[in-house]
Amino acid sequence: MSNEKQVDSGRRGLLVATGAAGGVVGLATAGALVSTFQPSERAKAAGAPVEVDISTLNAGEMKTVEWRGKPVWIIKRTPEMIASLKKTDGKVADADSKRNPDEFTPEYARNEWRSRKPELMVAVGICTHLGCSPSSKFTPGPQPSLPDDWEGGFLCPCHGSTFDMAGRVFKNKPAPDNLQVPRYMFLSDTKLVIGKDEKGEA
Repeated sequence: MSNEKQVDSGRRGLLVATGAAGGVVGLATAGALVSTFQPSERAKAAGAPVEVDISTLNAGEMKTVEWRGKPVWIIKRTPEMIASLKKTDGKVADADSKRNPDEFTPEYARNEWRSRKPELMVAVGICTHLGCSPSSKFTPGPQPSLPDDWEGGFLCPCHGSTFDMAGRVFKNKPAPDNLQVPRYMFLSDTKLVIGKDEKGEA
């Protein structure tokens, strides 16, 4: 083999090796860039919006996700749960969500359901009294620590505050306000974003 052919062969090998290394670096860089677009745990704790898939949520079920270090409940209400709200209208302390609305209830949730859609409830699962997390008590009827005419809702085990299936606090209970409804919006029928709405407000 001539010296000229040996040089050409060496150059080709060098070019192939350089190109392959560049491709690996390029892929690594692209991977790093993609990862920077995903919210970090610190960003989530600071309040970054959270995207939730609700495609597997069945009627009567509740899904809990974390937003700003707090549990957020997503409940697919049954027709019976929705109907129970008319029965609790006169028993709750703030049926129209007029108390501290800017803090606890976005304008699109200032209705009987306290939600964008009657069947879907989204609320922060923290009692407005001292910050305990209420337990779900969806089954109607008499049961411990609940009235005999219980229609379903939530019971805070700390001091006995009760909330209906819209997160509205019952009268004469320690909790001063309804459960907070975070700002949220639907991306589709099966996906929603918690912590952000069309106005971009958290």
